[in-house]
Amino acid sequence: MANQLANQINPWPPIGYPAADTPHAGERHDARRQLRLKCLPSGAARARRYQGSQRAGSTGLDLQGTPVMNFDFTDEQNMLRDSVAKLVAAKYDFDTRRKALAAAPGWRPDLWAEMGELGLFMAPLPEEMGGLGGTAVDAMVVMEEFGKGLVVEPYVASVVHAGAALRLGGSAAQREAHGARIASGEGIYAVAALEPKSRYDLADVATTARKDGSGYVLSGHKAVVVGAPQADTLLVSARTAGGVRDRAGITLFAVPKSAAGLSTKDFPTVDGFRAADVFLENVAVGADAVIGDVDGALPVLEGAQDEAIAAVCAEAVGAMRVAHAQTVEYARTRKQFGATIGSFQVLQHRMVDMFMAVEQSVSMACLAAIRCAEGDALERAKACSAAKTQIGRAGRFVGQNAIQIHGGMGMTEELAVGHYFKRLTIIDSQYGSADWHVKRYAGLGSDRAAA
Repeated sequence: MANQLANQINPWPPIGYPAADTPHAGERHDARRQLRLKCLPSGAARARRYQGSQRAGSTGLDLQGTPVMNFDFTDEQNMLRDSVAKLVAAKYDFDTRRKALAAAPGWRPDLWAEMGELGLFMAPLPEEMGGLGGTAVDAMVVMEEFGKGLVVEPYVASVVHAGAALRLGGSAAQREAHGARIASGEGIYAVAALEPKSRYDLADVATTARKDGSGYVLSGHKAVVVGAPQADTLLVSARTAGGVRDRAGITLFAVPKSAAGLSTKDFPTVDGFRAADVFLENVAVGADAVIGDVDGALPVLEGAQDEAIAAVCAEAVGAMRVAHAQTVEYARTRKQFGATIGSFQVLQHRMVDMFMAVEQSVSMACLAAIRCAEGDALERAKACSAAKTQIGRAGRFVGQNAIQIHGGMGMTEELAVGHYFKRLTIIDSQYGSADWHVKRYAGLGSDRAAA
């Protein structure tokens, strides 16, 4: 059953072994030929000839009047990509990153301020939040370039994840007030939704919010909140009604990290990011701290997390591109038995498999971003779970084979490829593992948009 569902999510052939070493090699080569066609949908070539100013992911007509999907980025999105790529190349080389991670506070506030000056925080935010009216596609553009440089600043946590939660659930006043702080970089936000026993289930909430006059008193424990060490405001989910795993009865609160009774235990993650466990002991907040409807925050949390998933999928694509490129370059120069290892056919096959895994992931990341931008909750959830499944598995495959081809030196701290492997491994489990998203995909129905 699980394999059937996995094939529905990703109907393309399995990746992992050279074609010559597998049964039915001829059939597999034919399947891979079909895969290349699926990675670039038949209408995409015509879409590139479509004359217009539509955003990537929008639909239009080709020169023959056939409806097609436009996969081109706008001029503004291409300029955004160029700006981010130049920033990463100039300010985020591997040695500079290593030094920043080794020193306190484990990230670069100066670079964060420069990102704000470049308008990167405004790019995916709507205008009513102080943004430029962008969408998840704009976040995808930024995050792919960040993935290439292994950027550890809390862009997804604050701008994408928290920004989406405020956009989807906040009142007009809340969107304006909180959005302006996010867009300018003045404030850093993080979503504290998961708990030690909840795994990846956003509905599994034991943290409570007890009514106290016009406000609430929060008590509970949130686990592994990425971006919490840098944040000054946390968006905390708490149960205001129902049982621990009920979908109804969850409310979202904006809580200053300086609030009395709130404490954090900060720690670095294996990929160089920063996270924290958050403890709330009778934390009092006012009625204005409620984001969205009381007892009705779960759809907001699901929508915001899907946008975060789309963003880290794009980040994984950038990281996979670099890991693959570094592996190919190493194979061209490393000699064994009197020849470069890149001349060995079995390794050539393996690097082609890596390339195909990257190309599949590009398509799925693009689909996830497009569906997030369109606003259909069910299609968004399906696309994001499908992308997370494909990209989680592809990222592990690319990272593991990059290490294998590099040999033991690939695991050293001094070589960049090992750090790409670590980040790709963490992305596989962040916001739900591949196996969890297969189950989520199976549970999605027309009457709800999340498992």
